[in-house]
Amino acid sequence: MYRSVPVPPRSDVAIVGARILPIADASGTRAEPIDNGTIVLADGVIAALGGPDTAIPAGTETIDAAGRWVVPGFIEAHGHLGVHEDGEGWSGDDTNEMTDPNGAGLRALDGIDPADLGFKDALRGGVTSAFIKPGSGNPIGGRTAFVKTWGRVVDEMLVTQDLSVKSALGENPKRVYGEKKVTPSTRMGTAKVIRDAFVEAQNYRAARDHAEAEGTPFERDLVKETLAEVLDGTLAWDQHCHRADDIATAIRLSEEFGYRLVINHGTEGHKIADFIAEKGIDVILGPLMTSRSKVELRDRTLATAAALAEAGVRIALTTDHPVIPINFLIHEASLAVKEGLDPVVALEALTINPAAIFGLDDRLGSLAPGKDADLVIWSGDPLDLDSRAEEVFVSGRRVYAFDATTGTAEVADPYGPTLISEP
Repeated sequence: MYRSVPVPPRSDVAIVGARILPIADASGTRAEPIDNGTIVLADGVIAALGGPDTAIPAGTETIDAAGRWVVPGFIEAHGHLGVHEDGEGWSGDDTNEMTDPNGAGLRALDGIDPADLGFKDALRGGVTSAFIKPGSGNPIGGRTAFVKTWGRVVDEMLVTQDLSVKSALGENPKRVYGEKKVTPSTRMGTAKVIRDAFVEAQNYRAARDHAEAEGTPFERDLVKETLAEVLDGTLAWDQHCHRADDIATAIRLSEEFGYRLVINHGTEGHKIADFIAEKGIDVILGPLMTSRSKVELRDRTLATAAALAEAGVRIALTTDHPVIPINFLIHEASLAVKEGLDPVVALEALTINPAAIFGLDDRLGSLAPGKDADLVIWSGDPLDLDSRAEEVFVSGRRVYAFDATTGTAEVADPYGPTLISEP
């Protein structure tokens, strides 16, 4: 399936003759496609972008991409890449620490294995970065991490872990702890665990601030410190919820404590799309291709994306990898288009939208000078089933290439002899 090749040095590259989809300009405004376009990569960022007359510095490697499309690298907005490893069974599943309902002190970063086969699959699907989140077994699961999808050490792949905290409502936490005969065993109990945690965090923050003002010692608590950051607005609240009533509970809790809510999954979001839009809440939707494996998924429909977008909700799409293989992220978008989603919005939901939801759109999610050189050369329109990611660049380095003559995908071996620890 994959053939390891030496890591190429990061060099200046110009891709010419392509149909380029910038998605958005440097200010975040929707940008039109560029036919017969040129994009220049230098020092890991986009140096220039334009038509065929765009200047290319002398000595720059040139790639003829005539007939092909250049698109920003996709962003997986909610997944478990590296913490729930493909094909590893229980030994590679570090998604949930289901021993305490409040896991706010946990960090996904500490469970990510860059050797997970899923990272290669991500490149195959044109996914160059991913939000990695703890699972939904706990009412409060832990701090998330955002990484590039190629590298040897997660600390080198990390963009930031100061984005959000994962939380869960609905069937999962009530099942996990109900089977243990402890709280929470109901939806009421789950909401109470979250409320109690935030009240304790409010008290902790007040006591901490008082101690600092008085210059007296104060005993730190990693759980409460994390939740205090949510209350302060430093971290968003990634709320797993499927049913419409659970979405309403998520909104109710966020308004009680004043934190920034991002709905994750939103399976029944189409039922209350206008309500979500009125509240100005973003939705990370999906996975859309799953079976109805539990009761709260019984009203799953591929049309939810279109309903939310038409109501004015900003959406991102997710595979929830490994629930759906991460390389199928583009197919989540294609199927949503088939059910009414605007194709332009579908690609935004894989690129600029997830970046903007978490304040990363100054670096990622579109093609504009100064942004990270994370991009993919596709054989054609990515939304077409026959199109394939042929070359993938992460931070300006070509790390994946598909050889059509052999049907082999070549992935740069991050554990090879080439030094990759660069600024």
